[in-house]
This record gives sequence, structure tokens and C-alpha cells, in this order.
Amino acid sequence: MSSATTLPDDPPGGRRALAVWGIGVSVYFVAVIFRTSLGVAGLDAADRFHVNASALSTFSILQLLVYAGMQIPVGLLVDRLGTKKVLALGAVLFTAGQLGFAFSPSYGTALASRALLGCGDALTFISVLRLGSRWFPARRGPLVAQFAGLVGMAGNLVSTLVLARLLHGVGWTAAFAGSAAAGAVVFVLVLLFLKDHPEGHEPEPFPHQGAAYVRRQIAASWREPGTRLGLWVHFTTQFPAMVFLLLWGLPFLVEAQGLSRATAGELLTLVVVSNMVVGLVYGQIVARHHGARLPLALGTVGATAALWAATLAHSGPHAPMWLLIVLCTVLGACGPASMIGFDFARPANPPERQGTASGITNMGGFVASMTTLFAIGVLLDATGDDYSLAFSVVFVLQAVGVCQILRLRRRAARRERERLVASRVETVHVPA
Repeated sequence: MSSATTLPDDPPGGRRALAVWGIGVSVYFVAVIFRTSLGVAGLDAADRFHVNASALSTFSILQLLVYAGMQIPVGLLVDRLGTKKVLALGAVLFTAGQLGFAFSPSYGTALASRALLGCGDALTFISVLRLGSRWFPARRGPLVAQFAGLVGMAGNLVSTLVLARLLHGVGWTAAFAGSAAAGAVVFVLVLLFLKDHPEGHEPEPFPHQGAAYVRRQIAASWREPGTRLGLWVHFTTQFPAMVFLLLWGLPFLVEAQGLSRATAGELLTLVVVSNMVVGLVYGQIVARHHGARLPLALGTVGATAALWAATLAHSGPHAPMWLLIVLCTVLGACGPASMIGFDFARPANPPERQGTASGITNMGGFVASMTTLFAIGVLLDATGDDYSLAFSVVFVLQAVGVCQILRLRRRAARRERERLVASRVETVHVPA
């Protein structure tokens, strides 16, 4: 029996796969630039729209609310329509949102623009994961997912370095409108060059039966312990860095720690660079040592909690620079650790549910981020900008997430062993 017959759904990878996947990842890259652009413009947005901390946090909360709420529908769309159509739609929406934000004359229209941006952003990451699973062998899954996250963090780096300078160089409207051109470029690339899968590896058609089918897809994915474990790993690991980079990192470093904007920007850049380096390391480790997934995730949570506690509990008026540097370095591990959640959900579901399961998993970190963004904004207003008290909400969500991970880990491991045994028995009985 040939290898193609044995593994009909396992694509060969190669240069063609890299080229096509690169186009998909470029869409995600631009989406992350737009998503994180508010992180370097938070103080400017507060001045431009004359809003307080709670209203400022609403920008990111609404954006993440739309993003998180769309993850399951996006997973179903990707499973049904394929990657190309969903990514093209995403590029149109997040580009329109960025343009709208550039020209918004009021707080209300700016909110609507961020919601539209979040809608387009929501269509990208699950699509990129699906594209990787269609073009690369399954054994490359963890590494491909980490590289996707790595490219996303490169987008964050662009917003931290390039967009921040444009904002203070050419002004609000020119910076945001000019950056929107990148969305138009990736839209054209998707239309001209992206393909859902390599020739000869077309997925089998699955029947779609309206609302009943959708409910069955979601229910079947949720019943898998690996899907739920993936969601809670993503929930617990991602949000500390997301909240820091998306909105509250710059105000915390400038207003609470007394740093200049330039120095604060360098520390935000350190988070992004650390994320990229750690992502490469975590991807290699998980690809080679399957059992390292949970220790890496829980170790990242523990290290993050310890560094936040040390920073917030420091007795002086400001934490020392070395401690802030270590904190930002450790925060960089949060993104790669959150990608491990997909490594629990992906093998727990068959190909026809990959998008749905990934969408459920991806909700975790963004729900946690949205909750934390809101809580910090409310606490800052209620306590007169007491950042130590406001940021302590991080520990509450981490504790909730860790409890759920510990509750589900054995159930997911047992189910994974059962699938492995069943696949071996099936392989033995396949005729040559």
C-alpha cells in the first residue's frame, strides 16, 4: 500500500505549501497590526475623544467581544466555505474598520469602527490554522501553529515600532489611514494566489443540514475533553500579555512606573521580541515531546503570576527597571503558551470539525482578555488610578483557569489514549 493511500489526508508540505500558507499568514499579520494599533495610541485616543479609563477600555473590550463571539461561527464558516473566501472577507472588514477609525469624528463612530475591525480580525486566525492543516503534514501541526503566532507577534512589533512613530510623526488620521493600505494589498494576494488545499488532497464533502448540523458540530466538539482543555489553556495563558500589549501596558509603564513613552515603547517591544523567540522554542519542544504541553503551559502561568506579584508588591514608588525587564520578558511567553491549547483541541477532533474546535479554543484567551480589560478600567476609575489594585484581577482569572485545567487534564489524557489505541487497531486491520 502506498503512502498516499495510507495517509490520504496528510499533505506533503514543501515550497508550494510555504508560499500559499505565507499568503494566508500575511493576512493575519496585517490583522494583528490593526488589532494592536490601539495599544500604542491609547493615551492619544483618550485625548482625541475626551474619555476616561473605563471608556477607553471599551474600545478594546468591544473589539474583543466581537472577536470572541464570532469564533465558533467563524470555525463553522471555515469548515463549510474554505479558507480563501473567509480570509478575503476578513481583509475587507478589518481594512474598512481601520479606515473608519482613522476618520472617526466622535467616540461613537470610533467604537463602531473598532467593532468592524474586530469582526474582520476574527475571521483570520482560525482560517490560517485550517490552511496550515490542509497544506502541511499533521506532525508539523504544532510548529506551524507556533509560526503563525510568531508572525502575528511580528505584526504587533510593527504596530509598536512603526505605527507608534507614524502616529507621532504624521498624526492620527494619516497614520491609521495609511496603514489601511496593507489590508488592500493582502486582499489582492488572497484573491489571486491563495488555494484552500493542494491538488489531490481535497477534503471529503460533508453534508450540511442547516441549524441542526451546526448544533451537532458544536456539541460534538464541546464533548471532547481535549477541546475544553484547549479552551482553558488558551484562557489562562494568553490574557496577561494581551491586556498589556492591547491597551494597559503603556499607561501602566508611563503613569504608574514613571517611564517615558520611548522607554515604555521599548519594553512593549521586548514583550513582542520575547514572544517571537519563545514561540520558536515552544514549537520545537511540543513537536518533539508531546508530553511537554501541559508543563509548559502551567509553568508559563506560574512564572507570569510570580513576576506580576513581585512588580505590583514592590515597596518603592516604582519597580526597578531590571524587574520590569524580566516581567516583560516572561510576558512574551504567554502567546506561545496559549498556542498549546490548539495542540489539545486539534487531535481531539476529526478534520470536519477542526475549524469549529479551533474556534471554541480561541474564544478562551479573548474572553479572559475582555474580562480583564473591563475590570482594570473600572478599578482604575474607582480607585483613582491605583494600578496595583487594578492589575491584581490578573491573579483571579489565572486561578480560575488553572483549576479548570487541573480538572480536565486526566480526562483529556484518557480520551487521547483511547483514540491512539483505536487508530492502531484500525491500522492493523487495514488490508494491504
